Amino acid sequence: MFDLPDFDAHEGVHLFHDRDTGLKAIIALHSTHRGPGGGGTRFWRYPTSTAALTDALRLSRGMSYKNAMAGLPAGGGKAVILADGPKTPAMMEAFGRAVDSLGGRYVTAEDVGMTQEDMVTIGKVTRFVSGLPAGEGELGGSPAPATAAGVFEGLKAAAERGLGRSAFDGVRVAIQGIGSVGGRLAELLAQAGAKLTLADVARERAAELAARLGAELADAESIHSADVDVLAPCALGATLNPQTIPAIRARVIAGAANNQLATPADGAALAERGILWAPDYVINAGGIIWVTRAYLGETDEAKVMAEVHAIGPRVGDVLNRSAAEGRTPGEVADAMAQRLIGR
Repeated sequence: MFDLPDFDAHEGVHLFHDRDTGLKAIIALHSTHRGPGGGGTRFWRYPTSTAALTDALRLSRGMSYKNAMAGLPAGGGKAVILADGPKTPAMMEAFGRAVDSLGGRYVTAEDVGMTQEDMVTIGKVTRFVSGLPAGEGELGGSPAPATAAGVFEGLKAAAERGLGRSAFDGVRVAIQGIGSVGGRLAELLAQAGAKLTLADVARERAAELAARLGAELADAESIHSADVDVLAPCALGATLNPQTIPAIRARVIAGAANNQLATPADGAALAERGILWAPDYVINAGGIIWVTRAYLGETDEAKVMAEVHAIGPRVGDVLNRSAAEGRTPGEVADAMAQRLIGR
């Protein structure tokens, strides 16, 4: 494990197996320099256990950077559950006990393949969980709307820098993945006057949303090459790679997906082609801002959403520094985040 390219001096990598429920899970803690490792749990069918471990390592490092750049009192952690069989309440409780065994060094929430109901089940056996339904006078519920709101604000900054446009009216945007975040982002962009092209592996879902918003429909496999101004990756990671980058026609890339670059070298490849990329962990921090503030007991929604809306200026700052310093946006953001976590 220590020789894996994505192992980055992680503080801990924990493997859990519960024979009775079939749970196989990995919790990776990258850094607790700023506080407990905060990050969601992903339920996904991986081709190999090594692929699952790699995902956990990459995602947890991204959470360290994301939480630091968002100014949160939280470190970086992430969990993946290998979807080798059905997800059951008993499995979720077993996972909750795994989280609890870390004594608060990791706080979980929902991510791909997980729901609020799963968080409620996990919450029966551990208090180290967020993303729960809101009680009276509390913040809570799905973080997806806050994530989408933050991406929308970041997209404004990226479009202004990369397209010279301060509004979305007539701007052509392709959204890759229209799940809970991508779908909401599509609605926000449509309301702002953008011309949308949508794609999702669940083609029927994409077709339904496209019909409702008056958008075009594209294949999930080829959406990256759409003739648009902006590409918004909102599905899984590593979609910006040596195979896809040569075909990209968008001038700006900014979206909600984590770990969009397959390798750091792909950031340089985008820059060489004159494509402006907004670092994913800067632009997609709205959800973790929401769940972290809810976990810490914040009840003022307007105050939290002001933090979410600050993502736009933060993205703009990274892009401006990138242009001024002659470094890629990823290099600038990484250096900023590393300083914030004491590295």
